[in-house]
This record gives sequence, C-alpha cells and structure tokens, in this order.
Amino acid sequence: MKRRNFIKNASLTGVGIAVGSTLTSCAENTSRDSKATAIVKASLPLVISTWDVKNATAKAWEVIQTGGNALDAVEQGCMIEEANEKGQSVGKGGLPDRDGNVTLDACIMNKHGDCGSVVYLQNITHAVSVARKVMEDTPHVMLAGKGAEQFAISKGFQPEELLTEASKEEWKKWKVKAKYKPIINIENHDTIGMLAIDKNGDISGACTTSGLAYKLAGRVGDSPIIGSGLFVDNEVGAAVATGLGEEVVKTVGSFLIVELMRQGKSPQEACEEAIGRIVSKPNSNYKNFQVGYIAVNKQGETGYYSIHKGFSMTKFQDAKNENIQSEHYI
Repeated sequence: MKRRNFIKNASLTGVGIAVGSTLTSCAENTSRDSKATAIVKASLPLVISTWDVKNATAKAWEVIQTGGNALDAVEQGCMIEEANEKGQSVGKGGLPDRDGNVTLDACIMNKHGDCGSVVYLQNITHAVSVARKVMEDTPHVMLAGKGAEQFAISKGFQPEELLTEASKEEWKKWKVKAKYKPIINIENHDTIGMLAIDKNGDISGACTTSGLAYKLAGRVGDSPIIGSGLFVDNEVGAAVATGLGEEVVKTVGSFLIVELMRQGKSPQEACEEAIGRIVSKPNSNYKNFQVGYIAVNKQGETGYYSIHKGFSMTKFQDAKNENIQSEHYI
C-alpha cells in the first residue's frame, strides 16, 4: 500500500499493530479505500521507546519489575543511551553544533503532570536526570545554558567533556563537506523518547537528545519543550516525538496526540493524524525531513507513525524486548 495515499484518503488501512504477542483480530480487507481495524489485547506494565534501543528498554523494564515506578524507569532507561558514546545522538559522544560544542536538551514528566526540562546544557552527560532535578527540586519547569549547568553541578553532577574523538572527527569531515552552509541535516536526530506504564498503571515519559547535528549554536528543538517533544496525561496516555524538532514544535505534536486520544482516537490513529497535520500544512517540505511519533494510552494500547520509512519503536512487554521496524509511514 502507498502510505502517502493514507492521508489523502483518510483511510486506516493497515494501522493495526500487535501489542506484546497478542493481536486478536484484524480486518482482512486491505484495499486503499477500506477501513481496517485491530482489536488489541494489551497487558501491563510496558515500556516503549523511539528507535532501536533494547538496552535502554531492558533497563527500564528491570526497574519496573523490581518495584520501581514509571518515572524511575524512563529516567534510568534514557540514561543508558546518554552514556552510550557510540550512539552519537544522545548524551556523551553526541554530534556537536557547527562550532564543535555538544549541547543537550531533555525533559521528563511524571504521573501528576509535573515536568522538568533543560535546554542547551553542556558538559553534563545525564541531561534527563538534571531535568528531573529541575522538576523535583525547583519551582521551575525549564533551565537553560550555563544556568542549567551550574544547577546540575550544585546537585552533584560531575562536569566532563562530551565531545568524543569519534564525534570530533565526524564534525571535522562535515566542516569540509558543508562549508558551514546553513543546511538541514536529517540523518542525525535519533532522539530517544521513552514512555512507561508501571504495575500501578501510572504513566511517565522522558526525552533526551544532543539535537540536530551541526546545528547553529543555540538551536533548541522539540525535545525539551513540554507538549511538543513529550506530553503525559495519566488519565489518558502519553506521546513522544523524534525527528526534525522544528516541525514538531510548529504543531505541538505530542500534546496533540494525547488530546486526540482523549477524544477517543486510538494511539495509532492519533499518531497518524499528528503526522498528517505536518504533511498537509501549506508548502510543507515533508519529503526532505523525518518526524516520528510513538504513543500509548491508559489501557496500554500503543501506536507509532512517521514521515518516511526507517523509523522504529522498541517495546518491552510480557518479558519480550522487541524492536519494531515501522511500516507505518507516509
């Protein structure tokens, strides 16, 4: 099926996904103008994350299985990728801005709707944990730049060099190739966004990134912006984004998905409509960038959708840690 035709025809063809290993029924008619539905039997707890990050979801699952809550799970899960120097898109080893500085953005939300965020944070690996400290230890939601760094150090975080030799070499190669032209790099934006439901049925989420590779100094994307990169409503569900943050911010994507679920849409339907809002904007340049969403509702049903193929979601549920290569894209 041509996924691009999905938006044009307002079809739900092929959007059913299996949660865990159980898909109880699915319509057989998959023509473009038909509406296929899936009845999904969900089970809790669960952890889902953007991209192929099985080590991160395994850690989050371990936290939940040993009595931790969803908030602890998403923080510790994201920390795995922040410390993964080979990832080059999150935390230490992340690709720098065009001036060679690694700058981090992150946010976190708990079951009460409390949230914390850091933007343009330097020299601190675990931005997601600093964001949690902002949420829990200050009256604020967001700290930026040097202020965020100073706050982190005051809370015991140790400053360190985040630009690894590997990322430094990649940056040098880019400088020669790009000649500092203000081009959009769409290949290095693999933000990790993680959502979890714990054994009590409570939802939390987190999002962390080193941002768009070789961005202009000071650029901030959607990841630390509550409602854009992440939104959690414990009565309804949660959503998180990855990809070109500017486009997510313009449509306040994660909040939109949660509100669509509040109105009765499934997580899959809500993700698809949020992508549709981006694609259908006047003069949309969507063929030249990628955005992906994942979502979960209070019942544990999940959804995911993206612009272009290549997006994936990792899900840990029923003792199974699976990476789902997305065929749900425009």
